[in-house]
Amino acid sequence: ALVTGSTQGLGFEMAKGLAKAGAHVLVNGRDDDHVANAVSLIESSKGSAQALVFDVSVDSARAAALSEISSEYGRLDILINNVGMRDRRSMEEIDGPDFQALLQVNLTSAFLLCREVVGLMRARQWGRIVNMSALGSAVGLKLSPSYAASKGALESLTRTLAAALGLDGITVNALAPGFFATEANAAMVADEDLSQKLTSRTALGRWGEPHEIAGAAVFLCSEEAAYVTGQVLTVDGGCVSYF
Repeated sequence: ALVTGSTQGLGFEMAKGLAKAGAHVLVNGRDDDHVANAVSLIESSKGSAQALVFDVSVDSARAAALSEISSEYGRLDILINNVGMRDRRSMEEIDGPDFQALLQVNLTSAFLLCREVVGLMRARQWGRIVNMSALGSAVGLKLSPSYAASKGALESLTRTLAAALGLDGITVNALAPGFFATEANAAMVADEDLSQKLTSRTALGRWGEPHEIAGAAVFLCSEEAAYVTGQVLTVDGGCVSYF
């Protein structure tokens, strides 16, 4: 199983959850030390993990990583496209190059990685692809137009790939997490007024704990989810459905 951007936060918890479920997990990131630390933490929990350091947005780095996977394992059963960028600037503030850079990470790299791993999955007529979306694809986030657009496109890609790859035994789904108390959201969690405003909009009235994403990811990657494809599973404590 390859989980991109899995050195911390939701990516790490999904990698850890897959390892706990019996998968050999390839931990990905751009920093050798961070990747090594994540691998060590998973192994200390009796999971099987290995470092795979590369930048998903760089074509040559992606190609080298896939070549390494193919030569060492000859297979890749699970891909979770977790790497992502955020940009909370308004439409007037963000410029074209920055918008394109965000799309490159959030959408283009996920598409290209899917395309590059499909051959390994087709060979075994079995595969699980999970793309990480966000609440911004379902609701209007006025301060994140570029981020919301990238995630909306990623959900459309998810449905399209599900339709295209079903006869190859490959399912393609997405996870849309809500407000989780991750390292990336530490400033928001620490802001009492903002934190109260956000949690009051969820049915459960609290932030999600990072480990609470793992069960959904493991399910979508399992044999039990063999008839689930083209879906977006929202894990948000009831935020979208709460009125």
